[in-house]
Amino acid sequence: MFDLIREDWQTYQRDPWRQGLWVMLIYRFGNWRYSVRSAIFRKPLSFIYKCLKILGQILTGIDLPCETRVGRRLRIDHFGGVIISGDTVIGDDVILRHGVTLGLRHEGQGGAPTLGDRVEVGAGAKIIGAITIGHDAKIGANAVVLHDVPCGAVAVGIPARVVSYRKE
Repeated sequence: MFDLIREDWQTYQRDPWRQGLWVMLIYRFGNWRYSVRSAIFRKPLSFIYKCLKILGQILTGIDLPCETRVGRRLRIDHFGGVIISGDTVIGDDVILRHGVTLGLRHEGQGGAPTLGDRVEVGAGAKIIGAITIGHDAKIGANAVVLHDVPCGAVAVGIPARVVSYRKE
């Protein structure tokens, strides 16, 4: 856990005032508490995590549940409006900007997005459903992505369409 926190600290340029860093610390704590085997110790840690998560949501406007699978060096730029489903899988070196939603297409049905490594998601973008965003893809601001995006592609628009593609 501490190695990941050290990486997050460097990802946010060692700036303690970056709200994304606060959320990542709470996320890392939430994941770490699952490693505590004794229920006697885990229950108070779970209570502390839930309180920190709500406080983090209020202060940052970012909802990142500990059930989400997050790779290394996730960077959440800017304050507010970032909602991530607990079923989402996020690769390494991903950048999310404000107003991004990574979620389910229909309430009560499973299937959240999977983001590859080095994906950049523009402000206000919505990535919805059981879709895959390939490595090195870029999602434009305010795009609504409902279908898979290949590796190295740029997707923009409502609904999003691929406008350029860089073959790996």
